[in-house]
Amino acid sequence: MLALRTPPDPESLAASVSDQDRSAVAKALNLLDDKRPEARKLAARLLATLPKERLYGSGHLIGLTGPPGAGKSSLTAALVRVWRNRGLAVGILAVDPSSPISGGALLGDRLRMLSSDLDDKVFIRSLACRGEFGGLSAEVWPMSLVMLAAFDIVLVETVGVGQKEIDVSKLTDTTCFVAQPASGDSIQFLKAGIMEIPHVLVVNKADVGLAARKTLSELRGTLKPPAHAGDWQVPALAASATKGTGIEALADSIEAHRAWLTAQGMLPTIRKRFQAEWIVKRLLEEFGRFGIETLGGESRLLDSLVEIPGSPFEQYESLRNRFLTNRGQ
Repeated sequence: MLALRTPPDPESLAASVSDQDRSAVAKALNLLDDKRPEARKLAARLLATLPKERLYGSGHLIGLTGPPGAGKSSLTAALVRVWRNRGLAVGILAVDPSSPISGGALLGDRLRMLSSDLDDKVFIRSLACRGEFGGLSAEVWPMSLVMLAAFDIVLVETVGVGQKEIDVSKLTDTTCFVAQPASGDSIQFLKAGIMEIPHVLVVNKADVGLAARKTLSELRGTLKPPAHAGDWQVPALAASATKGTGIEALADSIEAHRAWLTAQGMLPTIRKRFQAEWIVKRLLEEFGRFGIETLGGESRLLDSLVEIPGSPFEQYESLRNRFLTNRGQ
């Protein structure tokens, strides 16, 4: 197996990422994408060195999801312009369908084409979902941590795979569901439980008129009032990425949800929960339900990982080694 040509120093790389050095962010993401054992060890050190207060207490991790054709990419580009006008640095993870031949992202340049006029405070990384059930690549969570260390806003735009696309709601602070006019699928996805109710609903392509208004009305009809006073009230909005209308209001609603999480004191806990669920999913994929039960069961594992957080790679390897030791391997 080939050795890394110029192994990066994880501590120096983490410091440069925190300084919003674009080349350092790119190197860090490449390291996380490298599956060789020596690279994984360096990646674990990198994640362990990143400032914990940024990873679990600052920034805003946003998921943008919805069926194919809803205009997620154009809406992303419009939102980024608003955020940049507000002085926020933005990192984007755009999850694309995988090439059946190379395993790489098929649509990797789509956001670059949409956002060619954006400045160097916007960083875009495309990655393939690689057939991952749930619509997200396994690298999304660790890459999100790197992005949170560098940017004010981290946006995960998903591949758009319908009812399988559930993981985004378990890995992002605020989930925004994008519907398109005259698409009954959007309503059915929500009724079928594509995710626990999104935090923000938006009908894109509102400029088409009546069809958009009808879809918006149907979406609002799916919403239930908050169970308790002070609970988050999900807004249903209309916007047009093409015309640039409704984008400010959408950005305001997304920001309002972040403010609500902060006021409730929930942000650190939910991010630690995201990480715990990411680790348990990786263990489940490798060892199956039997492996999870051997390690104490899913509920106990999740609680312990939230209670004693650490670097996701280090936590995963620790539990993996524990299982293999118990099995005498």
